[in-house]
Amino acid sequence: MRRLSAIATVVAAAFFSTMPALAQSSEPIKIIFPYGAGGSGDGLARLMAEHLRISLNQPVIVENRTGAQGRIGIQAVKSAAPDGNTMLLTPIAPVSLYQHVYKALGYDPVKDLAPVAQVATFDFSLAVAPQVPAKTLKDLVEWVKANPTQGSYGTPAAGTLPHFFAVSFARAAGLDLRHVSYRGSAAAMTDLIGGQIPIVVTTTSDVLENHKGGKIRVLATSDATRSPFLPDIPTFKEAGYNIQGSGWYGFFAPAGTPPDAIARLNKGLVGAVQKKEVQERLLAFGLQPTGTTAAELRRIQVEDSKMWEPAVKASGFTPEQ
Repeated sequence: MRRLSAIATVVAAAFFSTMPALAQSSEPIKIIFPYGAGGSGDGLARLMAEHLRISLNQPVIVENRTGAQGRIGIQAVKSAAPDGNTMLLTPIAPVSLYQHVYKALGYDPVKDLAPVAQVATFDFSLAVAPQVPAKTLKDLVEWVKANPTQGSYGTPAAGTLPHFFAVSFARAAGLDLRHVSYRGSAAAMTDLIGGQIPIVVTTTSDVLENHKGGKIRVLATSDATRSPFLPDIPTFKEAGYNIQGSGWYGFFAPAGTPPDAIARLNKGLVGAVQKKEVQERLLAFGLQPTGTTAAELRRIQVEDSKMWEPAVKASGFTPEQ
């Protein structure tokens, strides 16, 4: 009986010693996406949630916390407990550009957020209408200089990365281009195809179908290397203009989240991005899979903030609070 009692005590101790871990793994991880449902960013959040649930053996939910151009969701992550159970999935702008745009963000993108991993990037394209005679970027610059009244370009909205990248191009090319803000890429593409505007700068995924269909011509893409979606199109650097820029999606946690929790989440995210089926889904979203360390994401975040600042300031963009 004493031996059985001792065995029971050992078994009970082992059982109760595992209870905190079981309790922790049963609490769901919340991924806050600070924009509405639908679109590539929301699809990315749900794709990552699905694979994290399996790899971490923990429930994972996605919450769309919208408002104030993404700032509401980020403030929610800032205020969350730093226990490894809350993450933010955000595009680049709220964490690398907004500090150059808004006077009062309500959060510090570096001090209030702990980087976890970058998971995908996307680039931009400059496309011209069919009646524009330019076949190359240098042709376009010469055409605009000879026809200054034609020097206007459209983007999906004011204060977006395509807007700021177009400002960088205008500065690099010595052009005085006039910005026309649209409500989304679809409206801009309709006017480009119809000849109402000669140039549009938007995400590469938004020009692919019309470019391949011969309705418009893409002259350059924005990243350091050629887009996998348009491998026959040169980058801006290859075309002779020393500018580059890309957008990205990254995961962050509340500041103060323990390093072991960050490491666990990073391993789950990077492992998911490395799966072939996930990479295929990302490419279908128009995204290029990456998967970085937490330290690398912080470096990218800070360096991109410095890189985009001159274009943001030069744009003269003033947001509606």
